[in-house]
Amino acid sequence: MFLGEFEHTIDDKGRLTIPAKFRDELLSGMVITRGLDSCLWAYTRSEWEFLANKIAKMSANSRPSRNFARFIFSNAFDSIPDRQGRVLIPQSLRDYAEIKNETIIIGVMNRVEIWDPTKWTAIVKEVESDPQAMVAQLVDLEI
Repeated sequence: MFLGEFEHTIDDKGRLTIPAKFRDELLSGMVITRGLDSCLWAYTRSEWEFLANKIAKMSANSRPSRNFARFIFSNAFDSIPDRQGRVLIPQSLRDYAEIKNETIIIGVMNRVEIWDPTKWTAIVKEVESDPQAMVAQLVDLEI
């Protein structure tokens, strides 16, 4: 399970150093793609295959389903961290997430999210400004 928040930079070659805490799980490879809310999602290969199988079961007759599959798969990038724990983030993905060189990397259970720091700060403020929305989620989970 991926947990925590980390600040890292992207070097001039477009490589991002994966937090040491996440490296063991991502050592055999990862898939990075566009996520929702203008961030990037990174999955272990096994989680990516699980997600791909779920998406494959969506109806091909549904335009929203087709568009979601296109969104997720069209810019997905398969990567293996180098010896220093760095992975290449393609320019198209950096452009999508508006990432220049500073990033916030967060663990979100089964995936890693990569954020532009300004966008991440806005999300945190949004969540903190509406605690009732979180309470509603807890009630739905019967917590």
